[in-house]
Amino acid sequence: MSKDFSDGAAWIRGTIVPIAEATIGVTDWALTHSDVTYDVVPVWEGAFFRLPDYLDRFEHSMQACRMDVGLSRAEIETALHDMVARSGLRASYCALVAARGAPIIPGSRDPRDCANHFYAWCVPYVHVLKPEVAEAGARLLLPDHIHRIPDDSVNPRAKNYHWGDFTQGLFAAKDQGLDNVVLADHAGNVTEGPGFNIFALKGDTVVTPDRGVLEGITRRTVLELAREAGLKTEIRALPIADLLQADEVFLSTSGGGVIPVSQINERTFSNGRPGPTATRLRASYFDHLTDPTYRTEITYETAPA
Repeated sequence: MSKDFSDGAAWIRGTIVPIAEATIGVTDWALTHSDVTYDVVPVWEGAFFRLPDYLDRFEHSMQACRMDVGLSRAEIETALHDMVARSGLRASYCALVAARGAPIIPGSRDPRDCANHFYAWCVPYVHVLKPEVAEAGARLLLPDHIHRIPDDSVNPRAKNYHWGDFTQGLFAAKDQGLDNVVLADHAGNVTEGPGFNIFALKGDTVVTPDRGVLEGITRRTVLELAREAGLKTEIRALPIADLLQADEVFLSTSGGGVIPVSQINERTFSNGRPGPTATRLRASYFDHLTDPTYRTEITYETAPA
């Protein structure tokens, strides 16, 4: 009997299985210590978007976390291609993961004694914020009592599973009926949210934070699109006051592209609607997804109907 991959697929120990059958061990430090670095590359209309850039960042993250999964870049890329092709998904959220693994020496608490390993999984395309939220403009909480984990404690440039701060923030936002959360650091500078970078537009200048953030590939794309549109761009500290005084605010994420923001706390932007610049950049991003320059086509096992 053929297996059902309609909900997604996973590459585990060299085998591709339906997503529901994917497992890792209960003693893996990926589980017990959140000791993981990962990346997520979007699949759109049957092709990876900016795959070389995502692989570059994944390699840098593994180096920063001192992980060696024993696979070459070409082998990892082949695993992703084979997995997505087996799933048949032509729009997908595709994760590649390096895990610390379980200690080879039972009971050891030395990270050097762990067997690092690679796995991957893909599911139907995930919108970090639902399309209807993006169309209306996201409403965010910027709490004054929850702060981003300091970057000298957890390196945000190595994508990771340390979401204790974001989870607290999400509960606080949802309790207030808001869509999501963005966090500041302890110095009062805006950082990022769970799965997205943030931008402030003032006049003809787009600003995005430089500290406490993942250097997002979608963030890079948005900065490129902004410059193509004739806007100036700055990557620098973004104080909370500067964010709240912006003409427009928007987000970038691999799961949904550019997301206009209509409200942060009590402050509304663009009369509580998506701003015109964010709206144009959102459309440009989805056009960009189909640009052959940035696409790595996937050869599917069965041609789509």
